[in-house]
Amino acid sequence: MIDELKRYSLRQLNLLVRDVIETALPDEYWVEAELSECREHGGHCYMELIEKDERNNTPVARASAKCWRQTWQLVRPHFERATGQPLRAGLKVLLKVYPQFHEAYGFSWIVSDIDPTYTLGDMARRRQEIVRQLKEEGVFDLQRELRLPLFCQRIAVISAPNAAGYGDFCRQLEDSGFQFSVQLFPAVMQGEQVESSIIAALEQIYSLTSQPSTLTPIFDAVVIIRGGGATADLSGFDTLALAENVAQFPLPIITGIGHDRDESILDMVSHTRVKTPTAAAALLIDNLRAILDRITQAEAFIGRYVNERIRSQQQRIGQLATLIPALVQRTLGDQRHRIEQLGNRLPIAIERRLTNQKHLLSELSLKLQSFDPQLLLSRGYSITLKDGKTVRDPAVLHDGDIIETRVEKGTVRSVVRR
Repeated sequence: MIDELKRYSLRQLNLLVRDVIETALPDEYWVEAELSECREHGGHCYMELIEKDERNNTPVARASAKCWRQTWQLVRPHFERATGQPLRAGLKVLLKVYPQFHEAYGFSWIVSDIDPTYTLGDMARRRQEIVRQLKEEGVFDLQRELRLPLFCQRIAVISAPNAAGYGDFCRQLEDSGFQFSVQLFPAVMQGEQVESSIIAALEQIYSLTSQPSTLTPIFDAVVIIRGGGATADLSGFDTLALAENVAQFPLPIITGIGHDRDESILDMVSHTRVKTPTAAAALLIDNLRAILDRITQAEAFIGRYVNERIRSQQQRIGQLATLIPALVQRTLGDQRHRIEQLGNRLPIAIERRLTNQKHLLSELSLKLQSFDPQLLLSRGYSITLKDGKTVRDPAVLHDGDIIETRVEKGTVRSVVRR
């Protein structure tokens, strides 16, 4: 027979356990753990805590924790302000807890405080690891090697379509007086879908800019903006996959995700980081305004240069106009003097030329006389002709040919006989 004095009801046994726990663990304790689940209900926060083996990431301990409404209303805003994000699954936390065993609901750790500096340290370590890996891959500074186009007006915007920041961004561009072309690529900008949503938008933009039929880029730059929502839950911008996609994107990426805490990984790898969507719009406007100023300055410089050149040439023409009459007069005087000199020299030159020519004619006349056939005939020579041509070789004559022989006193006709 079982001793009735040893029997307990379940409630009695649970109350006994509660007394033992409250007696053995009367204090509060700081515990390090990872959140595997975190949900808010009825103003209270319900957490599932886990500890993993560092060697193989296998869970080695689990426990439930609760933060009652009165405490949760104090620790939650403090944690979010310090870390820039809400409590969520995957975060490592340092909780101040005390044990509680309820006879109806079982055991749970009750959270009385949360130390955000511990979570910040873990987040910083993770971010440092991502930055180290990006630098090892050689992609950390790729965006800063790109240059914003001089006329950066065709903008691809990644933002939540109904975000107030997106509306502010568009209005500021419209009111600038410059012509911008903006195309929105909707994305989730808060929560666990931030990474995948922004990467999908980047892939869509890239698919448009990399089409073979595209002769010129469709977009000049990409702007990732977030505004008008809660300042917490920015962890989605601190992931390796998103950072790798942004760092290696072929167009300059400007970020304005609206927070004042330390730069996110997304900010670090982007081409230019500004705080808010309106600051991103101001950056684009200032870029165009600087180009306009350069064009205006160049226009003014060209105008001044042309006017100076015109004045310089006008002065030169005026000087030449003053010098030309004197130069013409001097040239005319020189030419008149030369003409006079030539006029004086011409009769003498003509006379000398005529004398030379007469002398030359005399010499030619004497030479011609020495070749006169009649003179040769007077000396006893004769000339034989056949058909009016001089016969120099008897072989050209044939029997019966009639030839003429000229002598000083006349001509003798003969018939050739062989």
